[in-house]
Amino acid sequence: MTAGDLAGRRLYLCTPDRPDLEHFVEHCILGGVDVVQLRERSLGDRALVARARALVAVCAAHGVPAIVNDRPDLAIAAGADGVHVGQDDIEPAVARTIVGPDRIVGLSTHAPDELAGSLAEPVDYISAGPVNATPTKPGRPGTGTGYLHLAVQRSPRPVFVTGGVTPDIVGELAAVGARHFVVVRYLTESDDPRAAARRLRAAIDDAVEQAEPGT
Repeated sequence: MTAGDLAGRRLYLCTPDRPDLEHFVEHCILGGVDVVQLRERSLGDRALVARARALVAVCAAHGVPAIVNDRPDLAIAAGADGVHVGQDDIEPAVARTIVGPDRIVGLSTHAPDELAGSLAEPVDYISAGPVNATPTKPGRPGTGTGYLHLAVQRSPRPVFVTGGVTPDIVGELAAVGARHFVVVRYLTESDDPRAAARRLRAAIDDAVEQAEPGT
C-alpha cells in the first residue's frame, strides 16, 4: 500500500483495540471504510504489536491501508502501512526516517501555525480538527469549519477532517472543501457497524458529489 493511494480514499476509521477488533474492522470495511488506524495507548508494546498485526491482516485482505498511532517503530514491527503522529509525538521527520520512504506518515493539525509547519514536513496527509469538540480528544476545543477550509486550501496533501463526523454533518464539511473524513464513535459505538459505515459512506459520497457537480 502506497501513500499515493490515499487521494481517492474518503472514510478513515480510527479505533481503539477491542475484543472483536478483526470482526468489527472487517464489517466497517465492507460498509465503506477505506483507511483504518489503530489508536490504543493502554497496551504494552508486545500486546500492541500483536493487535496491530491482527488489524493488518484484515486490512490487507481487503486492500485497505492499516495505520498505527504514535509509534513508527511498532508500525514497522506489525507490518503496518504507516504511522500517524500528533503534535506532541515524535517529529514527523524522525517518523519518516524510521518507517522509510514507502510507508505512510500522517500528522494531526489543529491550528494555522501547525498547518504552516506541516507544509515542510515529510508527511503524506494531515488531519484537521476536531471541527467539533469530541470525547475522543478531551480538553481540545472544536476548531470550527474555518480551520478546515483553510487547511484544504493550503495543504498540497489530502486533508482528513476529524471531530464528530456523522451523516448529518458531512454535507456542511464537504461544502467547505472536505473530501476525506475520519470517524470514531459513529462506528465504534454502533450495534451494526457495517450498516452504520454504509450509511456514512453513502452520505459522504453524496455530499462530495453535490459539492463537485459534474465529477
